[in-house]
Amino acid sequence: MSKLFTTTALLAALALPAQAVQPAEGETLADSQTYTYWLLDAIKSLDPAKNTDVEGSDVLRQLFEGLMNEDAAGAMIPGVAESHQESEDGLTHTFTLRDAKWSNGDPVTAQDFVFAWQRVVNPETASEYAWFLELMNIQNATQIIAGEMAPDQLGVRAVDDKTLEVKLTTRTPYFLKTLSHATTFPVPQKVVEQHGDAWTQPGNLVGNGAFMLESHNLGVDITMVKNPNYWDAENVVMETVRGVTVNDNNIGLTRYLAGELDRVQIPAGQYPRLSQEYPDQAISIPYSCSYAYVFNVSDKGPEALKDVRVRQALSLGLNRDIIVNQVLQGGQKPAYSWTHWAIEGFQAPDAEIATMTQEERNEKARALLTEAGYGPDNPLSLSLQYNTDENHKKLAIAAQQFWKPLGVNITLNNVEWKVHTDRMQNQDFDMARYAWCADYNEATTFLDWFRTDGYNSGKWSNAEYDKLMAESKTAEDTAPLYKRAEEILAEEVPAAFVYHYSKVDMINPAIKGLPTQNVTNAWYAKDLYRVAE
Repeated sequence: MSKLFTTTALLAALALPAQAVQPAEGETLADSQTYTYWLLDAIKSLDPAKNTDVEGSDVLRQLFEGLMNEDAAGAMIPGVAESHQESEDGLTHTFTLRDAKWSNGDPVTAQDFVFAWQRVVNPETASEYAWFLELMNIQNATQIIAGEMAPDQLGVRAVDDKTLEVKLTTRTPYFLKTLSHATTFPVPQKVVEQHGDAWTQPGNLVGNGAFMLESHNLGVDITMVKNPNYWDAENVVMETVRGVTVNDNNIGLTRYLAGELDRVQIPAGQYPRLSQEYPDQAISIPYSCSYAYVFNVSDKGPEALKDVRVRQALSLGLNRDIIVNQVLQGGQKPAYSWTHWAIEGFQAPDAEIATMTQEERNEKARALLTEAGYGPDNPLSLSLQYNTDENHKKLAIAAQQFWKPLGVNITLNNVEWKVHTDRMQNQDFDMARYAWCADYNEATTFLDWFRTDGYNSGKWSNAEYDKLMAESKTAEDTAPLYKRAEEILAEEVPAAFVYHYSKVDMINPAIKGLPTQNVTNAWYAKDLYRVAE
């Protein structure tokens, strides 16, 4: 026996036909339907199984389409899935696929999803996001990733070309929210097998999204053009989407003001001025990312950071109010939890550190460092790694200055994004700047990061924390579990949480359809259009 869908809203969404993008009254479409946006770093991979960053996900969302998409407010709406059924026990999800095609004209089938998901968990793929399918609680994912079972034992099968069945190990309330994530996108088996690792190159890549890859100059730009074989192509107005890599945010802003870019991140400290000068272009909206300095407590990390007192002192010494109010100035909030404050249903625990003055925090930090054996005669010396970006540099310099009066000497280490992430994955750092952006709108997207077997690049481990996160997967009331998990993070300090993001951008008023109510900031170029200026 099965019940249809999981929420009334989803039922309504799946029953609605596609809606054409329509200019509002008084708007006239521009002759040239192009959108050019700023990228801070090179796109590491266009393979849905191997992408790990936000910028890559933004591109993959145009080139591919999963079972579900997100609307402008972040609610789940149909993608390739036309309808969905959930069994009474919540362990079996069955999706009926719409008539969709790959960009080469081949039909998109349920087997394409089976192949893609099995590929993610296959250890030979070396997907850094394989754990995401564990988090989705797909049957046998954990054992396959560990090399204990074959990939074809994953709990997903093609009943027929248009029917995909997914088996879960436990009822998972957030399951549907995971299905707009790039890791769950289908990939074309014959193309992957034909070209191997080169399948994502221009001329080889075949996708099922609203756009196709035209060119990709690594670290320079990426260009996508409308896909005539997309199932809803007649309602896609935008013709060309281009991402341009500019490592210097200030230069990016200059190029925006010169009309070369349609969207760019506002450099730290400039939002107040730009919002006054360009009130119809400067935005600051909640964005579900949290910024932190991760401590390497692995065997390869410095001995000092294995002492919780040192980690607590470093967290206490960060003047978050100066960071958000004087350095960033874009509506960000100080972070005393890992989970972003705007995540649906999340209630942060009371944090003692949040009620203290900075003078009180510094006094406690000094006492903790003294207890740990550090002081004028034995100063604490560490390195802080960050990836190339003027904002990260400003914050790293600020942190260095905050910690100096405490007797902590910090060496700053700036590297490119790919080097930065590779070193973090290999635990080749002392402290590292990192930010986590929600993969879906629920607290586990943050909290699972710190599981012993989570992404967790500092390799912190806590048995109680792991137990709480395991219990949360089946608990009817997750709030107290999430609260206790955040309390443990506050006590153990595997990272110093710095601030919760706002999306602080300049957007060309001629570009319509970019979401401002979705805390994950997932955007789809198929929903965009340019009006005549």
